[in-house]
Amino acid sequence: MEPDVAAKRAGGKAESQLRKGVLEYCVLALLRDGPRYGVELLEALGAVDVMTTSQGTIYPLLSRLRRESLVDTRWQESPSGPPRRYYELTATGQAALAEFTTVWPRFRDGVDHFITPRQPSHHPAR
Repeated sequence: MEPDVAAKRAGGKAESQLRKGVLEYCVLALLRDGPRYGVELLEALGAVDVMTTSQGTIYPLLSRLRRESLVDTRWQESPSGPPRRYYELTATGQAALAEFTTVWPRFRDGVDHFITPRQPSHHPAR
C-alpha cells in the first residue's frame, strides 16, 4: 500500500494530532456515566469515526490516567471469560473533565475563526 494512501485512510497527520489532544478527555467523558472496561471504551470511541483508536493507544492512556489519579480501577468477574479491569472516574478526573468542558467550546470557536473562509470585505475605492 502506498504511504499517502495509508495516511489518508487513517485520517492523516492533522486528524491524528487532534485525536491525541482530545482522546483522554473523551475517555473521561465516557467514564462520567459509570465504570467501563478497556474494550468497552475502544468500542464506544470506535462508534465515532475520527476517534477510532487501538489497544496499543488506549491501554497506555488508561495507565497514565490512573497514575495521574484521574481514574481508579477495580477487577470484576466477567460472565464470559477472565476478570476485567474496570476504570472509573475519580473526583480529580471529574474536575479535569469539567475544566475541559468549559475550555473546549472557546477553543473550538477560536480554531473555527481562523479556518472558516471569510467573505472578502469590499471597501469603496478612494
